[in-house]
Amino acid sequence: MLREETVRTPAPQAFVDVTALVRKAVKTAGIQEGHVLVSVPHTTAALTVNENADPSVVSDLLRRLEAAFPTNDPADGHGEGNSHAHLKSSLFGSCHPFIVAEGDLVLGTWQGIYLCEFDGPRTRKLVISVLAAHP
Repeated sequence: MLREETVRTPAPQAFVDVTALVRKAVKTAGIQEGHVLVSVPHTTAALTVNENADPSVVSDLLRRLEAAFPTNDPADGHGEGNSHAHLKSSLFGSCHPFIVAEGDLVLGTWQGIYLCEFDGPRTRKLVISVLAAHP
């Protein structure tokens, strides 16, 4: 089952928790065991899995990414001025696999799935492919 979701990002750089959207896709597919592949088909957005209990983790990650790869680097030659976003999305990656067991995602207690926005705010596409395990 392939599902596309639209995610509106709130800021130029943000992590948006999409765990509930991925869980909903698994529930809708009705599988008990299998795999989920989650993708963002954009060159300035990415995916990551990280702690979703303490919001300071996300703000710390964004702060450190900005320190390491500043938004405005005069040495960048890319005409759109968003080389930093391409770099950050390349580091994080645009696709992640997940395991489904007993009808739900297998994630750690504090883990959440985040769409990482590095060139927003924008409307992004989240592509979720749910595959049942073969007996």
